[in-house]
Amino acid sequence: MHGTAALTASHRKKVWKKIKRHWQYYLLLLPPLLFLLIFHYIPMTGLVMAFKKFSIHKGILGSPWAGLKYFRQFFSSPLCWILIRNTIGISLYTLIAGFPLPILLALGVNELKGEKFKKSVQMITYAPYFISTVVMVSIVMQMLHPRTGLLNIMITALGGEAINFMGEASMFKSIYVWSGIWQYTGYSAILYIAALAGIDPTLYEAAKMDGVSRLKRIIYIDIPGIIPTIIILLILNVGNLMNIGFEKIFLMQNDLNLVSSEIISTYIYKVGLRHAQFSFSTAIGFFNSIINFTLLVTVNRLARKYSEVSLW
Repeated sequence: MHGTAALTASHRKKVWKKIKRHWQYYLLLLPPLLFLLIFHYIPMTGLVMAFKKFSIHKGILGSPWAGLKYFRQFFSSPLCWILIRNTIGISLYTLIAGFPLPILLALGVNELKGEKFKKSVQMITYAPYFISTVVMVSIVMQMLHPRTGLLNIMITALGGEAINFMGEASMFKSIYVWSGIWQYTGYSAILYIAALAGIDPTLYEAAKMDGVSRLKRIIYIDIPGIIPTIIILLILNVGNLMNIGFEKIFLMQNDLNLVSSEIISTYIYKVGLRHAQFSFSTAIGFFNSIINFTLLVTVNRLARKYSEVSLW
């Protein structure tokens, strides 16, 4: 017993010695840890509202328990599967259409020769990222306006009939996804460009000396070099599959496209803040987070099993 206690005391001394020696690093670490604790972990305690019949007067602790009532209410609602279908549909569409494009852009930019031209392409593709969501949605609506939109002017000039794009429920997903791809592809490519910059240049020199073509250099040097980055970003993307940007969809919604545009996050906002059903909306949000967490753990485990790259 004494021996174990002595070992523990010695271990503690070593830990404190290390902390004192590198106190500057721990000080730098403190603000992000406090941020995570205050804005991410402490708010999680509010999840208990999903299991209580919340009353503003009684507070979270004083409100009576309701068990799984609000989860049952959500799953028995006719809107439940429409919300899940729309959320998963838009997320998968975004992932399948949007995930490979930044990789292709980064590979293309990496092959450009002129430094000025290369930077110009990067700047032009990166610039849309700085447009705010409200302005972005306004641009989309102006471009697709049934009478004054550029696209409809071109269609009518060619003899076709004007289309109310924002009023067609079947077109909502494509408008949302492709406008997002236009806005974020340049920004998303930065990580891959940085990963490509980290590849050993001697590999390219050796390949050139052996007469290897550009395409083969991309296949055998570039792509293997950025595979770890691709896997990590894929895990993070799948882990956020049920989290779609609330603001943009909410701004693009109207009564005509609601059947395709209503997703879990917009529904939570409506029932939670507009109708003050706090417990019900918390239960839906909790369910959403559980699905995301399950996907993240599953994909991370698969990535670890079939490759050497994973988040943990």
